[in-house]
Amino acid sequence: MKLFRLFFLFVLISSFTHSFAARVDTLTIPSAAMKKNYRAAIVLPDSYAKSKSAYPVLYLLHGGGGQFSDWLKQTPDKQLLHKLADQYQMIIITPEGEKLSGYLDSPVQKDNLFETYITKEVISKIDESYRTIRNRNGRVITGLSMGGHGALYLATRHPDLFCAAGSMSGALDLSPANWRIDPQFAERIKPGFERILGPYNSKPDYYAANSVVNMTDQMKINDVKLIIDCGVDDFLIEPNRELHRRLVYNKVVHDYTERPGGHTWDYWENSLPYHVLFFSKILKTNGVAIP
Repeated sequence: MKLFRLFFLFVLISSFTHSFAARVDTLTIPSAAMKKNYRAAIVLPDSYAKSKSAYPVLYLLHGGGGQFSDWLKQTPDKQLLHKLADQYQMIIITPEGEKLSGYLDSPVQKDNLFETYITKEVISKIDESYRTIRNRNGRVITGLSMGGHGALYLATRHPDLFCAAGSMSGALDLSPANWRIDPQFAERIKPGFERILGPYNSKPDYYAANSVVNMTDQMKINDVKLIIDCGVDDFLIEPNRELHRRLVYNKVVHDYTERPGGHTWDYWENSLPYHVLFFSKILKTNGVAIP
């Protein structure tokens, strides 16, 4: 009898866990612009299979040196995205950004067209493949490090696509001279940056032109809600503070937070739920949140 009760309890717990288990798809999304295939992970809330509703979508970008699966494999809690998708009833997409794409269309390297890829090819494929809200009112974007810069960059340049954007520990100034790093680290990352933006200190200055820290005038006229945070021990803290100062000066409404922590997955695991809560409130205001 005792064995039966234990078995029944196990089945009950398993059923309960399964009933709140988001599903993860891996989708190949070709890039006609770059003539290459990339993959993305799609986290679908458990309710998606039972519903006919269209769902809001969060695009979640990885950092430099990473890949599309990082948000599923690198967080201490490997179920973080599953839980957030279920809790907030949204689809979470983690697209590929390669090792150092900047999520931009490189002015010097024509096989690096990730602004085109994300804004045209990825969003189009996701909207064709899943029941999504296919306008800016149901689409948000955030990311970590390079992905934080990419999220603000893409949303600033394409406010017709996103109603809100965020950055966690973002590389918001693409010039490493403005980061807290030692000369050895600067030399290691120099070739990657020069590949997509050309030599440092060259003219035209593609580093300044593509850095979101210099885009506050455009942010001011966009109706894109912003959330930005960075750890006080992060080597990217100064570009984050500088963007915050410029947004305040330009009277751009935004949510800005500094917390204890550095450039780590522990920090980003703690940060992401704040971003999703912020986005959920905007989605509710837009009338597109799933009850």
